[in-house]
Amino acid sequence: MKHEHIQEIDSYVPIPENYKDAILLMQSDFYRYYARKLSLFEMYFKTFFDPSLKFLFWFRLSQVDGWLKIIAKFRRRHYAFKYGIMIPSSTKIGYGFFIGHPFGIIINHTAVIGNNVNVSQFLSIGSNEIRAAFVGDNVYIGPHCSLVEDVVVGHDSTIGAGAVVVKNIPPCSVAVGAPARAIHSDLKPGKYILRRWPVTVH
Repeated sequence: MKHEHIQEIDSYVPIPENYKDAILLMQSDFYRYYARKLSLFEMYFKTFFDPSLKFLFWFRLSQVDGWLKIIAKFRRRHYAFKYGIMIPSSTKIGYGFFIGHPFGIIINHTAVIGNNVNVSQFLSIGSNEIRAAFVGDNVYIGPHCSLVEDVVVGHDSTIGAGAVVVKNIPPCSVAVGAPARAIHSDLKPGKYILRRWPVTVH
């Protein structure tokens, strides 16, 4: 597995090179739901009961060049339109990606999502300019949020429901409102990021 250091969020994001890497990323995603490492067969079986896992299974496979690529891209695209999860295969997403409710999620292909990130329904991460947002590790993004252009959301932050992020959010912040701003809160940083996949980069 290659890892790319993303300076904006000071995080190492995995870049899968083969199916072994894709399966590891899948296992990290499923770990966020079940708190244990599942076999490939177990993961495939779970996709029959959860739309989020169904999309993630084929999304991870579609990121790798290989004999399954055409099938994986077709399946990812099918579930993208079926559930409204518009995340292109080229999007850089770290370990342990958690989709809370798989409806109305749009992430621009230039966005970078760190490790152990939670997203919710009706999320838009987009750009009309050069590139979309950078989201750090252990970030929770609530429902009905918009991240506009190349904003940076620092690690262990919580973005409240309905927030419109147009400026950078510092690490360990709670941000709410439109436009979003960091507020004083007793909320523990990264509180809603449960069952974290342990990230180690060699």
